[in-house]
Amino acid sequence: MKLLSDPDLVKGFLDPAEGARLYDLVSTAPAGPVLEVGSYCGKSTLYLGSACFVQNRILYAVDHHRGSEEHQLGEEYHDPSLYDADVQKMDSFRTFRTTIDQAGLQNTVVPIVAASELAGRHWATKLAMVFIDGGHSLEAAMTDCKTWSPHIVPGGFLAIHDIFENPADGGQAPHQIYKHSIASGLFVERQRTLTLGVLQRI
Repeated sequence: MKLLSDPDLVKGFLDPAEGARLYDLVSTAPAGPVLEVGSYCGKSTLYLGSACFVQNRILYAVDHHRGSEEHQLGEEYHDPSLYDADVQKMDSFRTFRTTIDQAGLQNTVVPIVAASELAGRHWATKLAMVFIDGGHSLEAAMTDCKTWSPHIVPGGFLAIHDIFENPADGGQAPHQIYKHSIASGLFVERQRTLTLGVLQRI
């Protein structure tokens, strides 16, 4: 694995083992671009983007950069350093751009600063891999899944972060869309890495 910057210096909630798995999935995916939903400050983007750089792929990074529910003012994962007091909203885009610039990924990563459904409304490009780590409400997660998974080519990967079978361990929305994707009959399960579920398009 050849990372272009140190992921430990980037804010985020991705375990290094999960990041390494994302890198490996890109390395073995069919030809074509990769897309992630939920870039935040760019930790997962660094893993995915570094692998894309090596393989001369493009990574589309979709995020409105206003934060998920848990990032808002007064919530559990709110980060004051990412709060823009002028507009009274969370804004991770400046930090995300710094991550990309420091890694030299400007010609590999295409930021799409928009809500997932809006970005995908007229999407027509086939994708080798999709990584979903956006909003964790059931509505947001299901929207991400239904918007992007149909574009994955046969043999391509759908990776979903924060899968917990036990509700006491974490939110259930990622687990629900994981099960939904399996039930569709279009994907088969591959080995999981911690909370990172991996499915492969049939």
